[in-house]
Amino acid sequence: MRKHSVKSAAIVVGVLLVAGACGTNKTETGASGGACDTSKGTLSIGVIAPQSGGLSALGLGIKNSSQLAVDEANEKCTVKGYKLVVDTQDDEANPAKGAQAATKLSSDPNVVGVVGTLNSSVAQTVQPILSQKKIVQVSPANTNPTLTRGEAFATAPKRAFDTYFRVCATDELQGPYAANYLVTKAGKKKIAIITDGKTYGEGLAAEFSKQATKNGATIVATEKVGEKDTDFAGVIATIKAASPDALYYGGEYPQAAPLSKQMKSSGLNIPLMGGDGIYDDKYISLGGGDGDLATSVGAPTDKLDSAKAFVDAYAKKGFKDAYGAYGAFSYDAANAIIGSLATALNGGDWSESKRADLLKAVGTYSGSGATGSIKFDEYGDSTNKVLTVYQVTGGKWNAAETGEFTG
Repeated sequence: MRKHSVKSAAIVVGVLLVAGACGTNKTETGASGGACDTSKGTLSIGVIAPQSGGLSALGLGIKNSSQLAVDEANEKCTVKGYKLVVDTQDDEANPAKGAQAATKLSSDPNVVGVVGTLNSSVAQTVQPILSQKKIVQVSPANTNPTLTRGEAFATAPKRAFDTYFRVCATDELQGPYAANYLVTKAGKKKIAIITDGKTYGEGLAAEFSKQATKNGATIVATEKVGEKDTDFAGVIATIKAASPDALYYGGEYPQAAPLSKQMKSSGLNIPLMGGDGIYDDKYISLGGGDGDLATSVGAPTDKLDSAKAFVDAYAKKGFKDAYGAYGAFSYDAANAIIGSLATALNGGDWSESKRADLLKAVGTYSGSGATGSIKFDEYGDSTNKVLTVYQVTGGKWNAAETGEFTG
């Protein structure tokens, strides 16, 4: 697990001692070359995402993009009197590790909010812990609809945690959008489904299955694999017997890529399609091949005029890791917290009692982000419902269709 900040309270004490010894206010250089007053101390933006393990390519992009937002805010003196820092906790894509990360961050009175998590299953353990301390959480990547609207999200939505928000579309949109493309555009009518058994994969596949069936497709086989499996010969033999013309995978790229490779090597030369959990260059390097498909939230970052400044600034920073599928969303999530913090404090002092004001400010936040308009509905969901289908062609992901699910 990587640490990117020291204990916030220690920083505050150090700042105050220096200020007292010198008899002047602590300052940082601002964007215009002038000084930012940081005499009130340091506040932390937490990040909970995998920094190691199979999904670290996505988690490192989340961390770096949040850091970029914080650096820019400090340059602009956005939060008057304070310096912002990022406190990154490695959840290893593991719910128990996520709970530990949330507990650690929530014990720090100077943590103002958290960007994260990547995995919906990790969010389920993080949400209640942050909620107890009224710490706002904005996810750039969680897509399971139950996180905002409860188990009966389709028929009786009820918000469980008023501290939880997200800036991405959900699986009740992503799954059906994928089904519409695969069945009505690509013409696949006999579809096998494999899932990894986790919250994200199961929920996404369930929504895909409902819409695919509605569109006239037949689900010819359903199977499960373990998230640490590497040999898929058995499950491939089972679905091969059902003669599918496409496979939908509910899960993430560490299993999806070798599954695709082994499937095609066995003679089952059909496209594998998945959700945003497989949309990463790692999917291709690990064995995913031409013709495979993925949906992801939002429009292609490199094609958005609104994201150009983010892409350029990220490149200028020289991060060794790509911003990935959720970089622009993480940047927007961090900026929603930072902008709302500036509104809530309005030049005043931070204390834990200000978390209620910050939550209110996030709920009414409206901004122009890298991914487009950033607003939240009454459940904490993003009002941006744009999705994209990508296809691997020539060893690269290329956008095939961008739009919204309309039924």
